[in-house]
Amino acid sequence: MQVILMEKVANLGELGDVVKVKDGYARNFLIPHGKAKRATEANLKAFESRRAELEKAQAETFKAAQERGAKLDGLTVQITQKAGPDGRLFGSVTNYDVVEALQKQGHEVERANVRMPQGPLKQVGDFPIQIALHTDVTVTITVSVLGEQ
Repeated sequence: MQVILMEKVANLGELGDVVKVKDGYARNFLIPHGKAKRATEANLKAFESRRAELEKAQAETFKAAQERGAKLDGLTVQITQKAGPDGRLFGSVTNYDVVEALQKQGHEVERANVRMPQGPLKQVGDFPIQIALHTDVTVTITVSVLGEQ
């Protein structure tokens, strides 16, 4: 299916690109989330008439993400969990726990933005965690997992 991208999508294209994607990806993700529209003649003309407005809005969201990223970059968050004597946690620290700890410090981050490629944290220690605020803005914070008996 041919779609027009309404914003930058990672590993797919920039604003205004006409790309061919699988039908299910377009119907189930891109179009419902407002990231793309079907590439019809009417939609192409409507997009071209609104192109400057959309580029301005995208630049504003990028700038806002950069400002939030500057505040978050290098931040250390402490999370306390019950742990055994060997340092293994009873349970784990997930992206939900990271978001909760960031909210306590006054930073608004969505759960989907927290990148934990190795999965939930199950050990006591310091771990670098990526937070993707925008497709081009990714910051690293340190999550310090403390164990309590």
